[in-house]
Amino acid sequence: MCTDQHPENLTSETLTPAAGEQPLEERGSNRSHRPQSRRFVEFVTSGWGERPASTATRAPVADMTAARRSALSAQFPGVRLVVPAGSFEVRSNDTDFRFRPHSAFAHLTGLGTEQEPDAVLVLHPVPDGTGDDGSAHRAVLHMNPLAGRDTPEFFSDARYGEFWVGARPTLDEIATTTGIATAHLDDLRDALAKDVGAGGVQVLVVPEADVAVEEVVAQIRGEAVGEADARLAEALSELRLLKDAYEVEQMRLAVDATVAGFEKVVRALPRAVAHRRGERVIEGTFLGHAREEGNDVGYTTIAAAGDHATTLHWTDNDGRVRPGELVLVDAGVEVDSLYTADVTRTLPVDGTFTDVQRRVYQAVLDAADAGFEAAVPGARFRDVHDAAMRVLAARLEEWGLLPVSAEESLDPDNQHHRRWMVHGTSHHLGLDVHDCAQARAALYLDGVLQPGMVFTIEPGLYFKSDDLLVPAEYRGIGVRIEDDVLVTADGNENLSAALPRDPDAVEAWMAALREG
Repeated sequence: MCTDQHPENLTSETLTPAAGEQPLEERGSNRSHRPQSRRFVEFVTSGWGERPASTATRAPVADMTAARRSALSAQFPGVRLVVPAGSFEVRSNDTDFRFRPHSAFAHLTGLGTEQEPDAVLVLHPVPDGTGDDGSAHRAVLHMNPLAGRDTPEFFSDARYGEFWVGARPTLDEIATTTGIATAHLDDLRDALAKDVGAGGVQVLVVPEADVAVEEVVAQIRGEAVGEADARLAEALSELRLLKDAYEVEQMRLAVDATVAGFEKVVRALPRAVAHRRGERVIEGTFLGHAREEGNDVGYTTIAAAGDHATTLHWTDNDGRVRPGELVLVDAGVEVDSLYTADVTRTLPVDGTFTDVQRRVYQAVLDAADAGFEAAVPGARFRDVHDAAMRVLAARLEEWGLLPVSAEESLDPDNQHHRRWMVHGTSHHLGLDVHDCAQARAALYLDGVLQPGMVFTIEPGLYFKSDDLLVPAEYRGIGVRIEDDVLVTADGNENLSAALPRDPDAVEAWMAALREG
């Protein structure tokens, strides 16, 4: 006889948990049939060979990260700084997203893999000149070390256990790789609380990096995250405005991998045209390449065909890709060090621009070139945007689309031309696709360009299919051209120049890829 409860037979009595019933938070394990017998535990924790000898060596980036920590130390004398890597983010139920450490943690440690969930970098204040590399702080990296095979974690912990996710490095191996002293994560609370109190050490924590660590810090100092912690986040963001030699090298690798990904996208266009969700074909092609050649994509790929290209952050990517239309592909490979490229090309699906598509495309390209001309040492970051806008406003006036002159439109009180390009022309780029986002406006938007800065130049024009203020031939056309630029001592370098930008060159490039 069936004993299942039918909905019509459920009562408040049957829904009330019995005394001693399994707590809700433990029920996820009900799907598992892990053995728990004493004999199993004895058997599974025995009979393993010796682990191979460590091959850990000091990472090339270790000297750079030491310099970065020293620069941060100079801004916070006498203050204990807490920089968490963060923990896993739940995707659904008991399934996590792939772990990626907080960018500030990666920047200061050089660690960029999936082996550091819950790790915390602590910079302890010491007398000036006695800290690491003569700084005013001593760095300690608190981590969960490799668990022994004789521990329950080894076989039963699906989030951290070696049997489930592989072996973590030992504390000694991490210390060798990073050049940072290491300690067990269990010691973190005591380390943070040392000498804290009235007139004692102040403790700051990076906000929104790890809620659990924030709570520990709040308990120790008796107050929640506040403005002082925001100043730490600001300083960490501003520290990345100028890229060092290692970071520039990683950006080159990310861009090169991205260029190769765009080549694969072009070769996949015939398959995209044939598929009912051709935009997904494009997205999947690039994602597969990014996982093969790097860590992941640096952000969700935009594969926007036809009128979808007029939606700035179109990431549904579920539409058709039709001959005769344009497809806007905004994508970047994030390499293993977590530095990402951010490149956009707008491509004619069948390999040839129509006259009106070419007209819009050329206007955007001219605006981008004007941005490059402005992106030189001594100029201000906002000058790049202003230069691009002058070109677009003039072109829109020429086409009869502005209700005022281009000069009048450029007045801050007007901005009519921005109807067709509401976003900015540039943003800094690095460990985050929108890097340095917490930097002060005086150093970002109004900042003076210096050698070592890396940012995008990405003007666009977007004419939605229902825009009654433009002629019908323009409607449904969206064009963006985005390149990654490095400011140099005598100007700038287009890091993504290997991807053709000129419309004739784009057509020739696409034809060659399809024939090859």
